[in-house]
Amino acid sequence: MSVYLQNTARVADVPLTEAERKARVELAACYRIFDMLGWTEMIFNHITLRVPGAEPRFLINPFGLHYREITASSLVLIDLEGNVLRQSEWPVNRAGFVIHSAIHGALPQAHCVMHTHTTNGVAVSCLKDGVSSDNFYGAMLHGRVAYHELQGVTVDLAERESLVRDLGDKHVMVLRNHGLLSWGANVAEAYLRLWTLQRACDVQIAAAQAGGAINRLSQPVIERMLEESGPGESRTCHDVYAALVRLIDARDPSYRD
Repeated sequence: MSVYLQNTARVADVPLTEAERKARVELAACYRIFDMLGWTEMIFNHITLRVPGAEPRFLINPFGLHYREITASSLVLIDLEGNVLRQSEWPVNRAGFVIHSAIHGALPQAHCVMHTHTTNGVAVSCLKDGVSSDNFYGAMLHGRVAYHELQGVTVDLAERESLVRDLGDKHVMVLRNHGLLSWGANVAEAYLRLWTLQRACDVQIAAAQAGGAINRLSQPVIERMLEESGPGESRTCHDVYAALVRLIDARDPSYRD
């Protein structure tokens, strides 16, 4: 099956609203942030953002551009059926559409969905026990991580049902032998959740490579971590993300074009 989304519908004539324009700038900034952090996989992987409005539509990266090249105007607007709603010179990756449309379609509150193939994220996804709770970041996610078994390259629309079922009420997911995923009511929430999951994986792999015995956290300590901290607190999410946007603006504001 082709890696490209086979869209046979005509490109719709959808007016560019102010809400979409703002969403485009916000999402383009996020792609540049991922590039700054090294969370890239050549032209692959995806971050999507729902455009406010009555119809479920979301923006996705054009398949063929590196994250460093993405601008607000190059993002592709599609619907849940994969129809391109504004002319684009770039196609859409089918795997990205399948994964992200599944979550956007099933969870109206999922305004932003992120998926990465970082080395440590994929490494932990290959471990039978998944994400460890025995480090500062992993403890924050104890009992909060969903898991989805690999079924091949995610190009079959039928997989959307099991993906959503496995996600359940969780905000972060490990796609086994594949990578990491998060969603949020906005870009900032989705980002800090993914960052926490990524940090948990980074520390877990580093601790394993250190070669010593792992100091296990007790259940009472883990429960305190869950009560006292967490990547979902709204003010923290927005403050962290705003700081990163300022860094991107200082480096290269061309993403706004």
